[in-house]
Amino acid sequence: METIVFLDRSTIPEHITIPQPNIDYQWREYAATTPEQVIERLQDASIVITNKVILDAQRLSQCPQLKMIAVAATGTNNIDLDYCRQHNITVSNIQGYATNSVPEHVLAMMFALKRNLVGYHQDIQAGVWQQQKQFCFFSHPISDIAGSTIGIIGKGSLGNAVATLAKALGMTVLFAERKGANKCREGYTLFESVLAQADVLTLHCPLAEQTHNIISSDEFKQMKSTSVLINAGRGGLVDEVALVDALLTQQIAGAGVDVFTQEPADGSNPLIANAHLPNLILTPHVAWGSDSAIQTLVDQLINNIEQFVAGIPQNQV
Repeated sequence: METIVFLDRSTIPEHITIPQPNIDYQWREYAATTPEQVIERLQDASIVITNKVILDAQRLSQCPQLKMIAVAATGTNNIDLDYCRQHNITVSNIQGYATNSVPEHVLAMMFALKRNLVGYHQDIQAGVWQQQKQFCFFSHPISDIAGSTIGIIGKGSLGNAVATLAKALGMTVLFAERKGANKCREGYTLFESVLAQADVLTLHCPLAEQTHNIISSDEFKQMKSTSVLINAGRGGLVDEVALVDALLTQQIAGAGVDVFTQEPADGSNPLIANAHLPNLILTPHVAWGSDSAIQTLVDQLINNIEQFVAGIPQNQV
């Protein structure tokens, strides 16, 4: 019998049904787990489910029964993968579940920013329309999507899905080559050239040492003053202080951010502190979270566990 422990069940909305595994098992779940609680809660666990709880070598070394980590997400930067490989702990993640949800969220942010929907909403709240005494007023620029250029950093399933939608809207799509590369692979454009050409820049690459703050002050200086940045990838991909400065100094026209360097972000975060800006849209890491995407996630999560128990693990990282 497998003992399955879900450390942060509250990361899955309550109205989403998690299927029962078709194996012999015991199940324990906790709404959330602090770092200090991990070891105690995993003492008899053979399988652990985690979304964002950190499982590092120090904690894993004190979980003697653990055989599998089922990640309820795609990202695995909260897990010491080297330790798991060295100690024969299988790690499986979720793949390809949000290829509709994330791209649609990116496009929603893109339309809102390029048409300045937040700015106009705030102006109406402030009575600007009423003061103008005209049937319409233009306090913010409005840009067409069709005929514009989208630059995409990351050419995985999400980057490609964004590209498909963008092409359907009549956009030119550019995939950015790795930063610092002098030659381009087929289907890519030099990183600096993408920055210079993009009317919309969107990030869909993993967070790693080489991609940390891949967009910072120098990159904003290379972008069009009319361009917008969208980050629905990972918070550490963008220098948040530099982003706020780029918005305040009008180096870029707007930004949509769904992910933050620290989550949940508090008032000390520069983006949260400037959430009032009309050209800044913030959402709380929900781009992935359509109901259909989350149901696909939990279905795949349980299937990963069933396949592991059957001796044919899938989605290993």
